[in-house]
Amino acid sequence: MYSEARAASGDGVAANARLTGGAAAILLLLLALEGATIPFIGSLVGPHVFIGMLLVPPVALKLGSTGWRFARYYLRTPSYRRKGPPPLLLRLLAPGVVLTTLALLATGVALAIAGPAHPTLKLLHKASFFAWFALMSAHVLGHLLEIPRLATPDWRRAGGRDAHLAGSGLRLVTLAGSLLAGLALALATISLIGPWLSAPLG
Repeated sequence: MYSEARAASGDGVAANARLTGGAAAILLLLLALEGATIPFIGSLVGPHVFIGMLLVPPVALKLGSTGWRFARYYLRTPSYRRKGPPPLLLRLLAPGVVLTTLALLATGVALAIAGPAHPTLKLLHKASFFAWFALMSAHVLGHLLEIPRLATPDWRRAGGRDAHLAGSGLRLVTLAGSLLAGLALALATISLIGPWLSAPLG
């Protein structure tokens, strides 16, 4: 009975890691698309705003899943203590990654709502982007090799227990739900793009 309970608690840690990896894979794709609009922001401001809104729910999911691991570890949950913390450098970077991510999204959403005639918000959005990019680059490099290993098993039909960890369906639904919520948000705010199409971005 003890070994079964221990295995179940370990499965919870693995499930959280897979959800985090799946969210990270989605974000890498969306952020690559968003980044591709930046050099051509004058002509691609519409897609830039749309993808920015689309990013909000997947980012919230990623912050929630990593925040759960953080909380369970520091609340001394045995299975999360056995898993151990991320490497020291990544732990030191984590607060900056979270804060700059929140700042980037908040200033982006505020700027989209306020419109192009707000230079202070533009400056804050650009400044938060440069700080976020520096920290996020180190964060991604630190986790890049583990993302495929975590993100792909729930999609596999073969591969034994490793490919069939309990809750795979719920994790996939959660990931898809974050994307659908992002799409709904982007479509609901698509009218915000209008004022930007004829505005000098500077």
